[in-house]
Amino acid sequence: MTQRPTRLCPPVAKKLFCATICVLSLFVSPTLQANKLQLEGNLIQGGLVRGLTDPNASVRFGDRSVRVSTDGVFLIGFGRDAALRTQLVVSYPDGSSDHRIVEIEKRQYNVQKIDGLPPSKVTPSEEDLVRIRTEIELVKKTRQRDDPRTDFLSGFQWPLTGRISGVYGSQRILNGEPRRPHYGVDIAAPTGTVVVAPADGVVSLSHPDMFYSGGTLILDHGHGLSSTFIHLHKALVTEGQKVKQGEPIAEVGATGRATGAHLDWRINLLEQRLDPQILVGPMPSG
Repeated sequence: MTQRPTRLCPPVAKKLFCATICVLSLFVSPTLQANKLQLEGNLIQGGLVRGLTDPNASVRFGDRSVRVSTDGVFLIGFGRDAALRTQLVVSYPDGSSDHRIVEIEKRQYNVQKIDGLPPSKVTPSEEDLVRIRTEIELVKKTRQRDDPRTDFLSGFQWPLTGRISGVYGSQRILNGEPRRPHYGVDIAAPTGTVVVAPADGVVSLSHPDMFYSGGTLILDHGHGLSSTFIHLHKALVTEGQKVKQGEPIAEVGATGRATGAHLDWRINLLEQRLDPQILVGPMPSG
């Protein structure tokens, strides 16, 4: 079968204008109707795409099977350094299938220098490394949750407003030493500022003090899509609690590896680290 590229959005500029989202309102062309497959979203590294197909179809993206909801909704996402071409295969109950080559745009990332961190937070001791590994495994396991819920259909909003002090994908230079890239968006705000749920979800993890991330909260939105909030002063919700978009869930802090009070908000689709700004667009004024 001939594979044809799928390109939902025109090429983006090298600089994301506050990550303005290229959202398609589930457009339906004759070709898509015939193949029972619709896609919407932002085809760029860090982006998220929502699909709609036959609820009884099976979907594979690359080497991974993708959950399809009872309404035929599914999600695919692209990490910071995702391949620019990946195969999407949808197999229908009647034996037919739809093969697409999904093409995404490559991004350029900033370099961010952060000085003044305690040396122990940049180069941990052996004892701290044991703790760090345990915490990493806990977060990783939590993010692997793949519930059939589709809370993400509520859409996303900013969890608070404020000055953006760090962006997704930037290469971090900590106390002069190159470290892993940043995978969230940092929003500067005073300690105690209320953080609200960016979308409907269920609290899947609440930890008061992790080595790097300090007070940490993870909100599961279904289908493996989750929000992580770190450096918190305190959580206002408990594990297993259901929350609605806009409800208070935590307070901003400066815990863990932080030089000042701010919220670090991250989005994951299972192991893929996505850019929150692409889901919400420009920061509201005021």
